[in-house]
Amino acid sequence: SLHTALRALPCRGTIINIKPGQEYIMQQDIRPLLAVDIIEQLHRQFALLSGGRGNDGAPIITFPEYSGFSEVPEEDFLNVVTYLTSIPRPLHTINKQEQLLAGAFPGNLQLVLVLRPSRFFQKHIADIGIKLHKDDFKMKVPIVMLNSLSDLHGYVDKSQLTRELGGSLEYSHSQWIHHRTAIENFAMTVKTTAQMLQKFGTDLSETELPNDVQCTKDLLTAHNDKHDNLKDELRLAVKQGTTLYSCIKDQAAKSENQELNPDEMENQTTVERLLAQLDETENAFEQFWSKHHLKLEQCLQLRHFEQDFREVKVSLDSLMGTLNSISDTGDCVARVEQLLKELKTLEEKPTLEKAQLHALHGDQLIQSNHYAVDSIRPKCVELRRVCDDFSNEAKKKTDVLSKSLKIRQGIDKWCESGIYLLASQAVDKCQSQEGAESALTDIQRFLESAEKNQLTELRNLHNQYEVALSEDIKVHVLKALKRLEDVQEMFEKRHVSLKRLSAKQTRPIQPVAPRPESSPKRPSVKNTPRSAGSQQRKHIMTELIETERLYVEELQSIMEGYFAELNNSELSHLIPPSLENKRDVLFGNLPEIYEFHNKTFRMELENCAEKPELVGTCFLKRVEELQVYEKYCQNKPRSEILWRQCGDSLFFQECQKKLDHKLSLDAYLLKPVQRITKYQLMLKEMLKCSNGEGMAELEEALATMLDIIKSVNDSMHQIAITGFEGNLSELGKLLMQGSFNVWTDHKKGHSKVKDLARFKPMQRHLFLYDKMLLFCKKREETTDGHEKTPSYSFKHSLKMSAVGITENVKGDSKKFEVWYNGREEVYIIQAPSMDVKNMWVSEIRKVLTGQLEACRGAHTHTHTHTHTHTHLCISEYFPPSVLPHLPRERTSVPACR
Repeated sequence: SLHTALRALPCRGTIINIKPGQEYIMQQDIRPLLAVDIIEQLHRQFALLSGGRGNDGAPIITFPEYSGFSEVPEEDFLNVVTYLTSIPRPLHTINKQEQLLAGAFPGNLQLVLVLRPSRFFQKHIADIGIKLHKDDFKMKVPIVMLNSLSDLHGYVDKSQLTRELGGSLEYSHSQWIHHRTAIENFAMTVKTTAQMLQKFGTDLSETELPNDVQCTKDLLTAHNDKHDNLKDELRLAVKQGTTLYSCIKDQAAKSENQELNPDEMENQTTVERLLAQLDETENAFEQFWSKHHLKLEQCLQLRHFEQDFREVKVSLDSLMGTLNSISDTGDCVARVEQLLKELKTLEEKPTLEKAQLHALHGDQLIQSNHYAVDSIRPKCVELRRVCDDFSNEAKKKTDVLSKSLKIRQGIDKWCESGIYLLASQAVDKCQSQEGAESALTDIQRFLESAEKNQLTELRNLHNQYEVALSEDIKVHVLKALKRLEDVQEMFEKRHVSLKRLSAKQTRPIQPVAPRPESSPKRPSVKNTPRSAGSQQRKHIMTELIETERLYVEELQSIMEGYFAELNNSELSHLIPPSLENKRDVLFGNLPEIYEFHNKTFRMELENCAEKPELVGTCFLKRVEELQVYEKYCQNKPRSEILWRQCGDSLFFQECQKKLDHKLSLDAYLLKPVQRITKYQLMLKEMLKCSNGEGMAELEEALATMLDIIKSVNDSMHQIAITGFEGNLSELGKLLMQGSFNVWTDHKKGHSKVKDLARFKPMQRHLFLYDKMLLFCKKREETTDGHEKTPSYSFKHSLKMSAVGITENVKGDSKKFEVWYNGREEVYIIQAPSMDVKNMWVSEIRKVLTGQLEACRGAHTHTHTHTHTHTHLCISEYFPPSVLPHLPRERTSVPACR
């Protein structure tokens, strides 16, 4: 081997001229030998590349004098020489498809120059060694033995030799090693970075798009983070290469001739090529990433669109279900008007607008060349179809009900006018011929006018609308027309009777119709015939009982189909986690309401079927049980929040499917709220057609139901109070609540502050309790895109035991004053109307009167006085009817604490 031969040649130095080899490519599969692998051997400098070139331009490897050369292991020598001969040389044209290592040493040697030692004995030994080992070299290149440096200069120019060999070439071995390791390290960085980008690109192309919003968001975030990390790696690699390039380039400034030697020029070219390769890789990756990122963003848009579509579709279906549940028939004018009002309220809901906007959003996605056009377009079509179906059905029902209402109103108006005319004709006046003829003339005129205008028009309307009216509506309209015929028959009978009366001048006549109690100036239900009023009461009672039965059935379906199913082990896997242990939150005290109506109230109402006059007593008897609705309504906001969290779960869908309900559970959970407000409407209708027995109980029952509704409404506001540190239940009964403009005027305040306070009102929501008056600030809050819900931030409170009131304030009849601790604090309160002011003043007056009476009672039974007194200006808040019984002067009375 060459190593054996060179070890046998103790010489001053050996120079090997190498043929230029082909460049190897960084991406080859076989890992080349790197400087870092043999860094220790390179530092021993038994062989080196100084950067010089022979006369033919071939690189030169120099083996300088090295005392331990004979001890260099064969493997170390081979690795160093292999590495030096395989360092890539840039060609003018680089073919990236050629991935070939340089040929194995020494097959690429061109010339070996050996500089002899100076001593004779050593020369002799060298000659013998060369001769003996010449065959072992197996080299097909000439070996030239040189006796002096001048001989060497004949073969290699001095500028290509280092100073040790008499040349001028500058060479630093440590710098050479530093540059080689840095270049190879940068090459490995470029290769590793390219592989990371390629792997990430492969991962992206193989990634399946998620099916929900959150997973898509997570994936987009993860890919963005990974992309940003890779960009950081790219920036670091570019920075590394740029720094290395500058380091090599700056080497020229340090040399004497301000130029780089050929090896350094090759190093610079290598770094330039690697930087260009890095830039090309980055550009290709960014193009791919841009397309992938766009697809992910479009996927997220699609998932949002699909999620919103599902929510809007559920709302639309619910709205459609509610529309279908609204009857297009009504048995009276009031019922038809109520149905029309419900239809209008339904049409004004924002659900349709949301659906149209969502369909428009889908159109925008389609126009932006979204990849899922085939999925988006059918959903837009479906939304618009349901909206059109709703609008058409609502229009149809509105049209039918409007026509029915027009017919009914015309008939009712004519019948009421006719009955009023008949009832207003005093029987005693008709006993004379003149009176009978006058009454007869009135009837003839009314009939002629009616026949010419109203009756003809009504029959025409019926004939005109008959095609559009359903069979159910036709039945009701025909009943109304029958009523019209009944009234006509009454006119005809009266007409015959009056004709007879006018013909018999002398005979006393008997009354033909019941004598009215009075001659009213306008139609009144109290003056309708008793039979007609009784018939109407029975009809309202029948409706009350039927709707009560239906209400109990609906509650039963909720209890059995939803409430009980939460304990069904077969459906337990479908129950959402957010509903766990929260059944009482979702349903409130619905079981208690169901038990009351199913076992008690429904049967008591049914017992009144034949005696409607007893229905008022029925309601009064169950006032305490009906208070359960207050608790239910107080819990309703919590129930609605929970429903929004879990309402779309498979559990509720399965229950609804089993029950065959058109509407979801939330619509049925609204039934109790609707029912408690329905009772007072029916009691009002019953009261309109009542006269005599049971009327007082009806009036009291109506007042009681209105109080319950007010109490429910007030409690709904009360639960929204925030920031009050005390216990609201200790303040006594909540008497009133409402919003007002409030001015303050405090004695202890700064004069400028007081002046300013008088002109700047505060918006405050007041809560009046038995023991305290609370001042709160109303705030409107919107949650999860749902309707605004009010909350009330507590600001201030006044104990009623230290409060005084002035009913009238100059300049505004809607203002009144509430003052505290002998007018130390004065609050001017402006009500929205006189009625509201009067109600509040009356209620505050009742509280203060009660406190004064309680104090007087306590004063009568004890001879000691409390240390604290409240100054009340009696004349300012007691009504004149009370004043004669009270002291006239300003009085100091014990406070009720």
